[in-house]
Amino acid sequence: MFKLGWISTAGGYWSVECLITISHKMPYFAKLILLFFCFVLLVESRKHRRKRWTGQLEVQKASHIYKKNHDMTKTRKGKTEQLLRVDDHDFTMRPAFGGPAIPVGVDVQVESLDSISEVDMDFTMTLYLRHYWKDERLSFPSITNKSMTFDGRLVKKIWVPDVFFVHSKRSFIHDTTTDNIMLRVFPDGHVLYSMRITVTAMCNMDFSRFPLDSQTCSLELESYAYTDEDLMLYWKNGNESLKTDEKISLSQFLIQKFHTTSRLAFYSSTGWYNRLYINFTLHRHIFFFLLQTYFPATLMVMLSWVSFWIDRRAVPARVSLGITTVLTMSTIITGVNASMPRVSYIKAVDIYLWVSFVFVFLSVLEYAAVNYLTTVQERKERKLREKFPCTCGILNTKTMMLDGTYSESDANSLAGYTRSQIVIEEEKQDKMVVHLAMSNESNSSRKRGLKGHVGLRIIQNTHAIDKYSRIIFPGTYIFFNLIYWSVFC
Repeated sequence: MFKLGWISTAGGYWSVECLITISHKMPYFAKLILLFFCFVLLVESRKHRRKRWTGQLEVQKASHIYKKNHDMTKTRKGKTEQLLRVDDHDFTMRPAFGGPAIPVGVDVQVESLDSISEVDMDFTMTLYLRHYWKDERLSFPSITNKSMTFDGRLVKKIWVPDVFFVHSKRSFIHDTTTDNIMLRVFPDGHVLYSMRITVTAMCNMDFSRFPLDSQTCSLELESYAYTDEDLMLYWKNGNESLKTDEKISLSQFLIQKFHTTSRLAFYSSTGWYNRLYINFTLHRHIFFFLLQTYFPATLMVMLSWVSFWIDRRAVPARVSLGITTVLTMSTIITGVNASMPRVSYIKAVDIYLWVSFVFVFLSVLEYAAVNYLTTVQERKERKLREKFPCTCGILNTKTMMLDGTYSESDANSLAGYTRSQIVIEEEKQDKMVVHLAMSNESNSSRKRGLKGHVGLRIIQNTHAIDKYSRIIFPGTYIFFNLIYWSVFC
């Protein structure tokens, strides 16, 4: 006979104990089966007790660490929406709906100023835009008063300010590797909402002093739907609300300063809105334009003056030089205007380039005048030779050395002249004309008289217009440069 029962231990766990009353009349085989059965039950009960005891120690240890390092609200069982009671409120309406305007503080950190486009009159900026407000509907209990941080998925389920960029052309929120949105909720209901945005906005530029100009651009923020009666937009820390990276730089501009302002904007159909401004001033670097525009234009003007020192009878040389400088100036002007917007007013660079172009063009006209006057003068001389055949014509004149010497063989060619005095012709500036007075004496006496009575007048081989242009053109251009750089610099 045997008895099987469960006995409670001091630890609150159960074990199996076989109480066997073995009759001497039981077969030996039956006794072995009963003993084996009792042994299996005993082993299984001890395994269960050891497992429960180990599990209790782990739970107590984890509970101790949990209470020491973590806030209960952050790992509370259940959904975050249940912790913030998102489903218990209507977040389509602003906080304190029907009451006073909700204040929304804003601060901005400018990450980079990517580009400035003169042609499109806009700029591109990457920034961190942060909003601060209080929504008591999002308050939650917390023992350590720590905040909870979420990504952009929760933003779609709660109320956030509808701030947009006024006069923006393009803008987007960065989404690599996920949407660059951060939402931080504090136990008392204060909310921090941060985004990383790249925006391209319009900038009204004045190019009247280009490229010696400074431009002031503004990035404007405003609520789209809520007037100043519902939402009060303000800079959270005044001028300290705008932070910039010291490494921000542009190739053509020097960033002088960033500052913030705010004012009210009025729309006739909707009302008054709070508007925030991020203002920055850009001063253009002039060195690039000195190398690419001003120096080439100045060199072309100086090159056009070289024609004043070239013989006026060298028509191909002077004409080709003048045309080359004119075409080069036209190319410079076209290249500058191609990178600029089509404005209806005159820019500073236009004044310099067009004045330089006028100087180059006037040098071409100067040679045209010189060539025309020379042609007219030669016609008069030709008519004069036909009227007085005894005079020493231009074609028969001999070129003399500057020291006044005249060879004897050349004097023999004048032996046929019988007049006692040769009619004095008009002054010739391109040839050395010899006026001779000869007698009717013999050839030998005539030769001796030629040496004593030759009247010599050497006129320089340069037209008067060229001589004056060598002084007037450079002097006038230098005077123009002094006035130009003193006014625009």
